[in-house]
Amino acid sequence: MGVAILRAQADEPKTVTLYAEGLDDAQQVSTGGEKQAPTLDRSSYNVYVKPKPTPTPTPTATKSSTGSDASSGGSSGPLYYTGGGAPAEWMAAAGISDADMGYVDYIVSRESGWNPNATNRSSGACGLVQALPCSKVPGNGYDPVDNLRWATGYATGRYGSWASAYAFWTSNHWW
Repeated sequence: MGVAILRAQADEPKTVTLYAEGLDDAQQVSTGGEKQAPTLDRSSYNVYVKPKPTPTPTPTATKSSTGSDASSGGSSGPLYYTGGGAPAEWMAAAGISDADMGYVDYIVSRESGWNPNATNRSSGACGLVQALPCSKVPGNGYDPVDNLRWATGYATGRYGSWASAYAFWTSNHWW
């Protein structure tokens, strides 16, 4: 062990490890024919064992083959959002620019009324922007920031920008 002890030898203290102390005693030869056991005082040593942290289990929603939330096997269903926050905070955290916030507000207000736990019972679309299927959203479809991050990729990938997604929504009442 790397713990040091002090041993007096010829009026000068000497730092010695337990390992070195054992080697010193092991290399001594006794003339009586018997090997003498070293005398070690273990009361001056402290041993600390760092405990392994117990991982916190992370619950996940399971999906059945039809894409709806499974309600068997101990699953409690979807992981609904229970945190706080406001739409402006969620949009900022999702990386939506100030210039696009008006378009996002218009679409989300009509899709879910800014309810992160909104679910379309007939289609299974979920969250603020009604992602379909909900499993498309990386993370949790009911988390407003995850839902808005996914929606930004959807809006820019399908329509080119949030402004174009807004224009499509106002013409078609869906996106």
